[in-house]
Amino acid sequence: MPASVQAATAPEWTACPRCRALVYTRRLERNLLVCPECQYHARLTAPERVRQLLDPGSVEPLSFAVDSEDHLRFVDTRPYTDRLYSARLSTGLDEGVLCLRGRIDGHPVVAAVMDFRFLGGSLGAAVGEMITLAAETALADRTPLLLVTASGGARMQEGALSLMQMAKTSQALGRLDEEGILTVSLVTDPTYGGVAASFATLCDVIIAEPRARLGFAGPRVIRQTIRQSLPSGFQEAESLLANGLVDDVVPRAALRPALARLLAFAAPVVPHRRASGAVPVIHDPDRLTDEEPWATVQRARDTARPTTLDYIGYLIDGFQELRGDRSGGDCPAIVGGIGRFDGQPVVVIGHQKGHQPADLIARNFGMATPAGYRKAVRLMRLAAKVGVPVLTLIDTPGAYPGVEAEAGGQAVAIAEALRLMAALPVPIVAAVTGEGGSGGALALAVANQVLMLSGAVYSVISPEGCAAILWDDPAAAPRAASALGLRASDLLRAGIVDGVVPEPEGGAQADPLAAAAALRAAFAAALEDLQPLRPDQLIARRRSRFRRLGAPTQEIVIVEGANR
Repeated sequence: MPASVQAATAPEWTACPRCRALVYTRRLERNLLVCPECQYHARLTAPERVRQLLDPGSVEPLSFAVDSEDHLRFVDTRPYTDRLYSARLSTGLDEGVLCLRGRIDGHPVVAAVMDFRFLGGSLGAAVGEMITLAAETALADRTPLLLVTASGGARMQEGALSLMQMAKTSQALGRLDEEGILTVSLVTDPTYGGVAASFATLCDVIIAEPRARLGFAGPRVIRQTIRQSLPSGFQEAESLLANGLVDDVVPRAALRPALARLLAFAAPVVPHRRASGAVPVIHDPDRLTDEEPWATVQRARDTARPTTLDYIGYLIDGFQELRGDRSGGDCPAIVGGIGRFDGQPVVVIGHQKGHQPADLIARNFGMATPAGYRKAVRLMRLAAKVGVPVLTLIDTPGAYPGVEAEAGGQAVAIAEALRLMAALPVPIVAAVTGEGGSGGALALAVANQVLMLSGAVYSVISPEGCAAILWDDPAAAPRAASALGLRASDLLRAGIVDGVVPEPEGGAQADPLAAAAALRAAFAAALEDLQPLRPDQLIARRRSRFRRLGAPTQEIVIVEGANR
């Protein structure tokens, strides 16, 4: 048993360190050392972690010839060499990290698993070298890298040499970014200091165990240096999730499937062609049956219409939601993540409203904050790194107009999204599924192909906003709706959208499954058209598409290959 789990008076019983409940030891072991009463996740050794996460029989140790050196001849209450000897004797490890090749649910991975028992998981020269070698092995193998962190910070006994490992390991992660290799960090309790401020938080995806602590300065350092009182839950995983610093908090029993979903995202793609048959996308506006514009607006706003998460449930296999902008915020009005669409790995992002009042309020009625657009940008960069398409689903009255959003840089966040999408080297297909309101919608719609459901609307401003500004009368909203050209037929005729996906009779809300099936066929056809194109061709065509909008009638050409 790990040191953090204390044996009770009888050896077959264990006392939980947090709630003090007595738990039958064998039950605790079957529960992966998670207390069944309070869900306390006891610390695991590196070998225990490997046995829980990796497929049996798949583990191949990476025996790097690395050893710690006492170049400072450091002595505190004991010589550093004595501490190293004791750590090796008590743990059976050569250093504070195990590096290996293996598989998780059949998916190959290179893993580096830290062990807090070894001098508090401290980051010394040997640990930094081993993490770096693991990253270089992942690069050579073209295999995802998994980092399981547990550390109190830099190893003080090695002085500034320990500090340099932060730069060294960060550089190694940067190489993997450049070469398109997926990186995943599993944060366990605790992860502090130099590890938190380098490789633990530089990965593409960061997941954490419940109540795992992550931070640069630990609570004791904060209290002793600046005498600041700390709030409840400070630096714990759940707080980090709310603040946009990790993607998910995953209980130990669910870690293997969660990691398997992430690794499946990076697995080789089996070529897939859609079944033959007509694709239900209308390109001729005269084929669309128009209803009165204000009625179309009301239909598009119907809370019974499928939401982005509804469509994701219908369209995306193995979806793993990723959260946070990594800058201190997460926005529930934009959801995104990774999964497979018809066997093809994709990143999917969209506005999320909800059906019930409580859901609508929690999701801010689909009106995103700057953190939402920054989260979308982060996920698009992940798609570009790994080389997979982006699908976006647009349904918002507009970006959130509040004071805090403006103070947080709403305009900058939207502008950054627009610029990034224009130059993203992977296929992008967007679909307006409900409301497409203003720049808040366009921030997810700079795509190679822009589709629109027949009952959706897309406009520079809401009819109410237009009526209030131009007619000084919100009651003139129906008149504004007629003037704005916001229906699918209007937008197709103007070239704003490339195709319209017909909805079932009564609208998407009348038959969500049929609406999702039509959208699936439209997405599949668009991807099949786009995927043979090189990155420079995708970028050139996307730029040319938007360059033409509003320009004089003469043809404008952006030369393909200019961005190679």
